[in-house]
Amino acid sequence: MKREFKFVALAFAAMSVMVSCEKKGGNGGDGGDGGDGNNELVGEITKDLTLKSGESYTLNGSFHVKNGATLTIEPGVTIIAKDDKVVDYILIEQGARIDAQGTADKPIVMTSEKKEHGAWGGLHICGKAPINVPGKTGKSEIGDAVYGGDDAADNSGVLKYIRIEYAGYPFSEEKEANGFTFYGVGNGTVCEYLQAYKGSDDGFEWFGGTVNVKYLISTDNTDDLFDWTEGWTGKAQFLVGVQEVAECDCLMEADNHSDNPALTPVSHPVISNVTLVGNGSEDNKRGVRLRAGTQVELYNAIVIGKPQCLTVETEETENALKDGVSKLQNILLEKDMNSKEGIYTSNMFVEAGNKVQQKISLSDVFKGIIDGGVSVSDIFFTSASYAGAVDPENDWTKGWSL
Repeated sequence: MKREFKFVALAFAAMSVMVSCEKKGGNGGDGGDGGDGNNELVGEITKDLTLKSGESYTLNGSFHVKNGATLTIEPGVTIIAKDDKVVDYILIEQGARIDAQGTADKPIVMTSEKKEHGAWGGLHICGKAPINVPGKTGKSEIGDAVYGGDDAADNSGVLKYIRIEYAGYPFSEEKEANGFTFYGVGNGTVCEYLQAYKGSDDGFEWFGGTVNVKYLISTDNTDDLFDWTEGWTGKAQFLVGVQEVAECDCLMEADNHSDNPALTPVSHPVISNVTLVGNGSEDNKRGVRLRAGTQVELYNAIVIGKPQCLTVETEETENALKDGVSKLQNILLEKDMNSKEGIYTSNMFVEAGNKVQQKISLSDVFKGIIDGGVSVSDIFFTSASYAGAVDPENDWTKGWSL
C-alpha cells in the first residue's frame, strides 16, 4: 500500500470486446504462452461473455465488466497481458459479476508476455459492501470505478483456483496495482484457492468490504504479501505468504484508516491458520504490522524469517488488543513481538497464549503445522486444531500453484 486512499482517473476507450475462437493456447505453467490464438479482450462488455475452457486470450489494455454483465471463465483458460506500453488490467464494476472457477488440475492463469514483477495491472473487483471512507463510497485506484455502499451481502461472483502472475503495474511513483484487489466486496462473493505470484506492490489487498476468503497464497510480491485498510471485516482461513527471493515490505500489513484511525466500520477481520515466511533480510524487518486503528482476531499463525515478526502501532490498535476487542492467540514467532506505543506489551502477548523466540522447522519453504490450536466458533471456518496453513498430509497447494 503506497497511501491510504487515492482518486485516479484512467481514460480508456469504450471499445467493444473482440473475441474469436480460432486457435487453442496453453494452460500456463510459469505463465505459458499465448500460442498464435486470436482471442482478444479489450475495452468493456455490457453483456455476458464466456471464455472457453482450454483457450488462450490476450488482454490488450483495460477490460471492464459493466453493471449487469457476467464474465464467465471456464477451467484451464489462460489470459495473457500484452508486453507493450498499454496498461493491461481486468476490472469488475459494481453490479457486474465474475464466475471464474478453475480446478486443481485446470487452474485459470492470468499472466503476462513479460515474465517480471509489475508487468500488468492485475484483477480488480468493486462491490457495494461498507467501507469507512468519508461519503461511504470511493473510486478504485485503477480504472476510476465506484465502490462501497451498505450491502454487506453483495455478490460479485466466484473466484476459485486462479493464479495471477507478474501483476502490479507501476502506474506512477505513488501508485502500483496489486495481484488481487478487493474494493468494498461483499460476503456473497466466493474466493478460494487463489495465488498472487511474483507481482509488484501487494499480492492481496482489501479496501473495506466484508468478503470472506480461503486458501490464499502470496508469493514473492514486492510490497506487502497481504494488506487491508478502509474497514475490512471479512473472515479468512489458510493463508500462505512467502518472501523467498524478492524483497518485500511486510508479510501482512493492516490498517483501519491512516488519516483517521477511528473511522467506522473499523477494520476487524477474523483470520485463522496462517503461515508467513520472510527471507531473513534486515532491509525490511516487519512481518505482521498492525497499525492505523485496525482491529483483528488472528489465530493459529506461524511467522518466521523477519527480524520483527510482529509489530503493533497506534493507540487505537494497541488499546483494542489490551482491552480484548482484538485477539491474538496461538501465534508462534521465530523472533519477538514489538510494541511502538508500549500499551500492548510483549508480556501481554505471551500471557494470551502466544510464543516468541521459537525454533520452527518447515518443509518446502512453507509446509508444516504445529499441533494445538484455537477453535474458531464460526461456520465459515474449517476445523483445524493447529498453527500453520498447510498440513503436509493434506496439501491444498498441490497441482495448481507455483
